[in-house]
Amino acid sequence: MRIGASINVGTTVQGITDQIKKLADAGFHAAWASQIFGHDALTALAVAGAQVPGIELGTAVVPVYPRHPQVMAAQALTVQSATNNRLLLGIGLSHQVVVENCWGMSFDRPARYMREYLAALMPMLHGEAASVDGEVLKAVTWGPLEIAEVTAPPVLVAALAPAMLKLAGTVADGTATWMTGTKTIKTHIAPTICQAAEAAGRPAPRIAVALPICVTGNKDQAAERINEEFALYPNLPSYRAMLDLEGANTAAEISFIGSEEEIRQQLAELEAAGATELGATISGNADERAATFELLSKIARGN
Repeated sequence: MRIGASINVGTTVQGITDQIKKLADAGFHAAWASQIFGHDALTALAVAGAQVPGIELGTAVVPVYPRHPQVMAAQALTVQSATNNRLLLGIGLSHQVVVENCWGMSFDRPARYMREYLAALMPMLHGEAASVDGEVLKAVTWGPLEIAEVTAPPVLVAALAPAMLKLAGTVADGTATWMTGTKTIKTHIAPTICQAAEAAGRPAPRIAVALPICVTGNKDQAAERINEEFALYPNLPSYRAMLDLEGANTAAEISFIGSEEEIRQQLAELEAAGATELGATISGNADERAATFELLSKIARGN
């Protein structure tokens, strides 16, 4: 399992660059940037990644509704050009409350929207023309995008429900999850997407799992802090469904909290469940965050 960590995008672009450099210097395999209500993740990764070599640069995730597939493809390939092809493009639907209440767009038939979106996006990323005149989306190009000397980035779809997981396994390169525990990765996420990829004759999918992680001697206090920090997510329907599958009520119940030995064991169980990449959200007070960073650095270096 490749070890990556999320970065704080609520800072300057220089601050994002410094965080990615710190991760790269510590041996992490990937730096993950979210796309919520701050910096444009792809733009920030293009600028920062051009200054920091080696490390993979992931988005977790860029919502598809505000970006037409041609815009997404052009931006992703521009990041590839800026970073010597190190982008890992995570995309997702976002949530109905955001799409409809913030952006004024329809969230009707989201799985259909993603299916047609990928039907346009994937050819454009691979240097081909797109011709999609679907039920909910139109994307037609007159030829390949004119972005030279780049390769298509792997595309991970934030997929949790069965239909979305099957789509990700059939058409894309994998999935990226959040608020999804180890048991649910093992019994639901990994088998569904892997079976779909196998049936479609595609390579084994990448399964990137993002979870809060905290090395601590005070589990109760760490759990309380995590539940406070991530209180929003259990109230969103897609994440609530994953917590229900896990038999959990709160973010802390699926987080990795404890000693170094306990965290190592939890990570081993996650890898055995089918995760191919970790996007750690390093949590805790300053000392706990430092200890967690150091442990993950050791693991990333094979120690």
